[in-house]
Amino acid sequence: MPAYTDQSLYDALTELAVIDKTQLDAAFETSKKQRVSLSSLLADKDLLSDENLGRTIAEITGFPLVRLRDISVAHDILSIIPEVVAKTQKMLVFKKDKRGLHVAMADPTNLQMRNFLAKKTGLPIIAYIATTRDINDAMRLFAKDITTTFSELIEQNAKKVNVSAAKETDLPIIKIVDTIMSYAYQNRASDIHIEPLRKETLIRFRIDGILHDILTLPLSFHQPIATRIKVLADLRTDEHQAAQDGKLQFQAEDEDVDVRVSFVPTITGEKIVMRLLSERSRQFSLADLGFGQNDLSQVKKAYEKPYGMLLATGPTGSGKTTTIYAILKLINKRDVNIMTIEDPVEYEITGVNHIQVNPKTNLTFAEGLRSIVRQDPNIILVGEIRDSQTADIAINSAMTGHLVLSTLHTNDATTALPRLLDMGIEPFLVASTVNVIIAQRLVRKIHTSCRVSEVVNTSDLTKQLEPKTVVKIFGESKSTRLYRGKGCTLDHQTGYDGRVGIFEVLVVNDEVRKGILERKDASSILAIAVKRGMTTMLEDGLEKVKQGITTIDEIVRVTKEQ
Repeated sequence: MPAYTDQSLYDALTELAVIDKTQLDAAFETSKKQRVSLSSLLADKDLLSDENLGRTIAEITGFPLVRLRDISVAHDILSIIPEVVAKTQKMLVFKKDKRGLHVAMADPTNLQMRNFLAKKTGLPIIAYIATTRDINDAMRLFAKDITTTFSELIEQNAKKVNVSAAKETDLPIIKIVDTIMSYAYQNRASDIHIEPLRKETLIRFRIDGILHDILTLPLSFHQPIATRIKVLADLRTDEHQAAQDGKLQFQAEDEDVDVRVSFVPTITGEKIVMRLLSERSRQFSLADLGFGQNDLSQVKKAYEKPYGMLLATGPTGSGKTTTIYAILKLINKRDVNIMTIEDPVEYEITGVNHIQVNPKTNLTFAEGLRSIVRQDPNIILVGEIRDSQTADIAINSAMTGHLVLSTLHTNDATTALPRLLDMGIEPFLVASTVNVIIAQRLVRKIHTSCRVSEVVNTSDLTKQLEPKTVVKIFGESKSTRLYRGKGCTLDHQTGYDGRVGIFEVLVVNDEVRKGILERKDASSILAIAVKRGMTTMLEDGLEKVKQGITTIDEIVRVTKEQ
């Protein structure tokens, strides 16, 4: 088999041109200086998608690529390699047939491990390449079903936790809380909801933006669980009638996961919501997020400018922060000073100076931003522009030689411009500082393992969408082929797995600037932008429907407020 080295990876990526050559050269030089593998560096900086990295390494080594996230593995097959060995050696058995054992490996050229496994099992080994990230994610397959786990815990310890005398330090309370968080992490949940009902406690996870009922526990467990979480989050355990917010951290397989915790009193008890701030959820390149080639090019031009403002807009949970962080990673270099003011600081990036908003010490967005501009920054990230003071300082910072990244709560890109004017910013300042506005939503992706297609009448689409938009994307044919997921055990029977963004990128060009100066409304500016070639969010979403990435139902669901 051909040798796989950093040099061979560099040569292959240069030839394939799947990554910007300047960024690849810089990463290659950094990998040599810091003595880290080029593949690790590319993955850490999200310069290359996990799938493209895997395909490239497969091409170099000659081993076939396997995507573990799309495969259902029987537990008896999985257990052929003990979990501890699988984790340390980054290898996993995913199939057994007449040919032998099919094994996914981060390094399939490791002949010693292949020989060891062949000797241990007495079977031929068919090795495949899988990326380290894919193998790490697949380790969740070792976990038992959460219902089984909790049934065993409750059965073994029911007598310990069914009276008010139970404490947060009692077993199985510690184990229950740890298991809830671990299982949520393994299933890529963004939020955990623990809700007291009349007769039981309901545990729900938000996965890919949708809440799923996971299991119920006896109501007697609720108070000890709440107390345990309060202790971990350093909150008052004797307060049950007031809202409380805090944060905690727990150890997952590969990282320490920060968790934001919120308690709110309801008529049936304290409802708990825990948001998991996993670094894994930020491991995306801009292309992975769903930007089309033209939009990607426009965003790249904007963040490569030394000054001006780049805004990401959309409602809560639309992925604005993920987009901004993906850009921040790309422009994070040793020769620039990057400073952020956030509430909260969700993720730490090495080389970036993060400041946490703290109203108790009057460290607001506006006050923090005033301090930042005195710290000789090149690039400033403002977590959110919430008021006229923050908007004014941010705009002036962008005017005076800084690149400013921020987010704004508006429905679409063009609405952001009147919003800034409503905050009291002069039109000439908005027109001369804002480079690009990105508006976005997140839609669920069809699970490729159970994807099926069907022919639908194009006229049926016009019941949910404007006829002219349908014709623009799908043409004038009477029928079109669309895709959906049937649902399987890997995707909780939803037919979806993961999420992708749908975007519109408004470039503030001369015509748009003229519209701003004339204080034209959002619809007028939209007409100008579309005339100049802007793809609307709805059109971008329907293109992804056409490509079999998502469904019409998803696009309608996330854009219906427009």
